[in-house]
Amino acid sequence: MILDLTEIEGDPRPFEYVVPAADLDFDDDRLKLTGDVNVSCEVVRRAAQVDVDGSIAGMAETECARCLRSVPWSIGIEFSVSFVTPENFSTAKEREVSASDLDTDVLESDQIEVKEIAREQILLNLPEQVLCSPDCKGLCPQCGADLNLLDCKCDQREVDPRWAALKNIR
Repeated sequence: MILDLTEIEGDPRPFEYVVPAADLDFDDDRLKLTGDVNVSCEVVRRAAQVDVDGSIAGMAETECARCLRSVPWSIGIEFSVSFVTPENFSTAKEREVSASDLDTDVLESDQIEVKEIAREQILLNLPEQVLCSPDCKGLCPQCGADLNLLDCKCDQREVDPRWAALKNIR
């Protein structure tokens, strides 16, 4: 999925890509695509900069942060990425980075790899904590039983030994 920039100059150009799930490797067992990913973008090329604005849609599965069950995640991401030529990229070692600098990359050639943009944006937008339901009870910290399915017989009031002396104070 390569976007060839030699054909783009001036006016915004729309592009549509379907990235097969097998082409996106996340190196993360917690995230698995369940289908292809659709990438729609508009590309504008100026003298020293290329702007890519678009959206990514698809379906994935991730883990519940409490009980580790598989949870579907509907991917719906809006993104904006800029590329600049190496000559126009600031190489100052000590300067404050602005928010717009975080979405700027160096353009090494006249081609942009669309699947890398999709991969990066999906990982950046993955929710920090996904829950199967708001009232998920999670796993028992002692025996590992799924507390949503059964009540285990473990003593849930185990006290940290460092605080045991305070237990008798009333």
